[in-house]
Formats: sequence, structure tokens, C-alpha cells
Amino acid sequence: MLFRSLIAVAALAANALCADVPTISAKGSKFFFSNGTQYYIKGVAYQLTSDDPLVDGNQCKLDSALMQKLGANTIRVYHVDASQDHSSCMTTFANAGIYLFVDLDTFDTQIDPTTPSWNQTQLSLFEKVMDEFQKYPNTAGFLVGNEVLTTGNNSVAAPYVKAAARDIKAYRNSKGYRNIPVGYSAADIPALRPMLQNYLACGTNASEAVDFYSLNAYEWCGNSGYQQSGYSELEANATGYNIPIFFSETGCNKPEPRTFDDQSAIFGSDMSKTWSGAIIYEWIQESNNYGLISYGPSVAPTAPNAPPDGFTRSGTPTPISPDFDNLSKQWATVSPAAVSENAYSPSLTPPPCPAYTAGNWEVNGDVALPTLGQTYNQQIQASITGGSAAASASATPSSTSKGGASGNVEITGMGAGLSGLLFAAMLWL
Repeated sequence: MLFRSLIAVAALAANALCADVPTISAKGSKFFFSNGTQYYIKGVAYQLTSDDPLVDGNQCKLDSALMQKLGANTIRVYHVDASQDHSSCMTTFANAGIYLFVDLDTFDTQIDPTTPSWNQTQLSLFEKVMDEFQKYPNTAGFLVGNEVLTTGNNSVAAPYVKAAARDIKAYRNSKGYRNIPVGYSAADIPALRPMLQNYLACGTNASEAVDFYSLNAYEWCGNSGYQQSGYSELEANATGYNIPIFFSETGCNKPEPRTFDDQSAIFGSDMSKTWSGAIIYEWIQESNNYGLISYGPSVAPTAPNAPPDGFTRSGTPTPISPDFDNLSKQWATVSPAAVSENAYSPSLTPPPCPAYTAGNWEVNGDVALPTLGQTYNQQIQASITGGSAAASASATPSSTSKGGASGNVEITGMGAGLSGLLFAAMLWL
């Protein structure tokens, strides 16, 4: 009992330390701090292991100090344990001016695109993550899924993603929580553009739409440009979008070194009036070679007492040169076209719901969303593809213009990488 009381006191003290941190909300197509200034995301993906990275206060202090030097104001975390105490890390990041986008799903609660489901077990576990992180002022947003849809055929899972957003938003509101935005992180699949983006925001009922949309895109590689990379196409698809949109993963790593030249487009005149920034993949160096820092030299995974996959995942972070400095310089020089919240009166309306397109988009218009616990079967599939509501418009999938990498890189990168790491960690332990 005494131990629990001490934890409660520590949590209250931690919250008091960051009580003056402005919160984040979505208004129209933009994010704003509670002080009225526009929030642009300069973020890094922060998942040191398959376990929760926000429970080691000392490690968070070491990392946050270097993130400040980088110029980061945001982290994205993919998997957390809602039963743990996160007050030390969240307070450390808050005091460093760093905000959090956290995925609500886990390895066993994510929506399966082949046999989609959305049930009470999944919702309850999503709720626990929201319960834990809603109390921190530097929680910027929640994600109901990451790269659930990766082909046109499994677009039938899109209504389940939207149902998850509907129910977790309803839970947020029923609990009287701060209006923390709820969104989705999509793989950059040309066949799904712009249908998925439009579908998650469409409809006349805002309670069923996501509050923001984000994209994992690795199109701008090496000596590319706004047109050559395909960023101009992403901008065209997002122009007029009624909710915030940003890159939830980006940072092509071929060829080396990483120059991050795309940041000047994202935060410049080409895109900053539409896009709300970018999260760079990723903080830690591991076998996929996307890291901005390392915690020491790698060793053979088969060596005695070697960490999972041979990469040390804690300690004093050391910048990887020249990538770390290249990104820091990019962020230090950008100047996005920000607007104050008082001066911003959004007039954008939701996009039309895309109609069925065989092989590319198999959801016909503004279909009725699955109810909680509804079993996916042929009848449900037919109602999704046939449309239980009138289709309002069709959308044509956009062509691709890659700079050398694609969203598929991270389908096998982040997803398989964490799964492999989880297996390796189990063996190591």
C-alpha cells in the first residue's frame, strides 16, 4: 500500500512539473498549441526495443537531451504497456518540449487486414493505453493502426479501422478527457492513393472520421526533388484535405549518407500550408540502417551475452555522422508558413467517399461501419463492396513516382523488424 501511495505521489509531482506545457489540438487541417501557435511536427520514431521505451526515466533523460540538440519536438512510439508508470519519461520529454504520438494497438490487438475484426477485447486494451497517456499534456495524438492496409484487396479492412476510431473517440468523450486527436498511420501504397486517405475522413458524421491522417513514405531518396520524388503528387492529393496530414515515417536511407533534403519541401512553400511536418524513421541504429544515433558498436548476434540482433539498445546515445547533423541543419533552417489559431477559420469540407474500384479500392462509398464485435464474413464483405449506403463519388488511384524506395520498405521494416526483435529478445532472455 505504501509503495502504491508513493507511486501516486510521484505521478502527481510529475504532472505538476509539466503542468504549464501547452497541449495540442486539431482545428480544421492544422494542429495548434493551446497558446494559439501552430504546431509543426519535427519528430523521430522512438522504439528502442519491442518493449515499452517510456518506462526507463534515466534513458529518456539521455535521449531527450540529444533530441533537443537535433531540433526534435516529437516522438512516435509504436508499442507501450499501459500497466507501467510513464510519468518520469513523459515529464522528461515534456520539459524538453517534446510531444508524443502513441499507437494504441499492440502485437496482438492490431486489426488483421485479411480477416478484420473489431471487438471488445481490442477496444478495452486501446482504452487502457488512452487512460494512461491522456493525463500527460504532451500527448499529441493516438493512432488506431499502423499500415493495416497494404494492398487493394485488403481495403475491406478500412471500415474496421474507421470503427476503431469511432469507438475510441466516443470513449474519450464519455470519459471527459481532453480532445486528444485520434488518427491513422498509412503505408504509402500507390494503389490505395488517395482512396484510403479520403475514406477515413469522409462522411457527414465527424464522430466516425479520424481526426488526422498520416503517411509512412520513403519516396524522396538521394539527389531527388519535389517533382521527381513524387512529393508533388502527395501534395496534390492532400490539397483541400479537411483534417491535419503529416508524414508519420520518412527518411529514405539509400543512397548514403541521408541528407533529408525533403524536409525543405515539407516545411517550405511547396507543402507547409497543407502538411503538418514529419517524423523521421528512426532514433536507434539497428540492422535496417535507419538510425540517427547508436548506443555503441554492434556485435555478432551469436556472441556471448549479445543483445537482440547485436545492437545495444540503451546507454549514452552517440550521433551517427553525418546523418544526425544533416537532419539537424535541415530543421534549423526551415521556416514553415504558420498561422495563428485566432486568424484561422477553416472552411474545408470532408472529401467524398470513394466508390468501389475492383482490385484497388473495395469499399463502396460511405458504407455502414461494423458494430463492435461484428464477425467478418461473406455477407459483411458483400455489404462493404456493394455499399450499404450510396457511393458519393469515385476516386482514381494515383500513379507512383518513386525516388528509389517505397512504402513497402517499411511494411517489412517496422513490422517485421519489431516482430523479429521480439523473438530475438525472448531467446536472449
